[in-house]
Amino acid sequence: MSGGLLRPEPSFTVGMEEEYLLVDRESRDLVVEAPDSLMTRCEQELGEHVSPEFLQSQIEVGTSKCETVGQAAQELAQMRGIIAEVAADYGLAPIAASTHPFAQWDAQKHTRKERYDGLARDMQAVVRRLLICGMHVHVGLDDDELRIDLMQQASYFLPHLLALSTSSPFWRGEVTGLKCYRLSVFHELPRTGLPETFDSFGEYQRHLDVMVSAGLLEDGTKIWWDLRPSARFPTLEMRIADICTDVADGATIAAVYVSLMRMLYVLKRNNQRWRKYSNMLIEENRWRAQRYGIDEGLVDYGRGEIVPYPDLLEEIIALTSEHAEALGCLAELEHAREILRRGTSAHRQLAVFNEACYEGADKHQALKQVVDFLIEQTVA
Repeated sequence: MSGGLLRPEPSFTVGMEEEYLLVDRESRDLVVEAPDSLMTRCEQELGEHVSPEFLQSQIEVGTSKCETVGQAAQELAQMRGIIAEVAADYGLAPIAASTHPFAQWDAQKHTRKERYDGLARDMQAVVRRLLICGMHVHVGLDDDELRIDLMQQASYFLPHLLALSTSSPFWRGEVTGLKCYRLSVFHELPRTGLPETFDSFGEYQRHLDVMVSAGLLEDGTKIWWDLRPSARFPTLEMRIADICTDVADGATIAAVYVSLMRMLYVLKRNNQRWRKYSNMLIEENRWRAQRYGIDEGLVDYGRGEIVPYPDLLEEIIALTSEHAEALGCLAELEHAREILRRGTSAHRQLAVFNEACYEGADKHQALKQVVDFLIEQTVA
């Protein structure tokens, strides 16, 4: 309430960003120096919705501000298709996976751009090792104070979102034993991990201003938390997820996230809130999601015990179904059960690898078959 008047409900618009790796179709390894004309052609087709990333073997896309998750997913599917068509003319293909099965990070070259030159100079080997891709989901929350308040509450659910999105089980040709190795690489950078706790947007802004005035960073775009107030848009940006190989799976992550946002908003409107837990506790679930994905369960801190992930997911669906329906993404929310049934991209990559090894392929041949699976599924 403000002055006795209810604030209007937030827009809950959705925007999605995805990063892809560009592979050579013959070797299945990453391209080291992407042709300049490839990016030029992609920009001619997609305009401001496509951009280079830190490494030349990466390319990033972003949807428009969408009214529904379905609209965002449709845009991503179209953009993936266009990039695949353009890349094919150069003997390349995009893959939607958060790590490449066998590429070597020290063979990569970064994109010559002022921002990236600065990152390479400041971060050195830490950023050169950043051969990872993510998926970011923006939800429109026009009120700054609301963004900070919901950021504190939504942190609890970040491990649940990560577990459902995993696509990085390999690193430099090795099975890591983790469903999400990406975060282990990303965590070497400063200002990553779970978001800090602030009592107000003003407090957050004051902390950011100290860092900017000290010359530590230019603006909030260099705060890389798992969940952050976007510095460019009036949104709360979820960044913990691996990129999903299947567009439909990515739409599910977005649907769960935006539905949780609306649930938390309605609780706040009714003078209630989700209980806040310390980062110490949430970090444990974050690690379990990295290590096991959906396989071994997460801790329910209300009960004080590990609960199987399918049970936790059903609880989330029950909590958010009415909100997903109001936002037009109930089908995408319920697709989460299909992800559980057949596994995330990480499970499917490992299944391809293990089957190839079982049938007599050597390790490198098996890893190439994983790349073939990713090429196909990225545009399926």
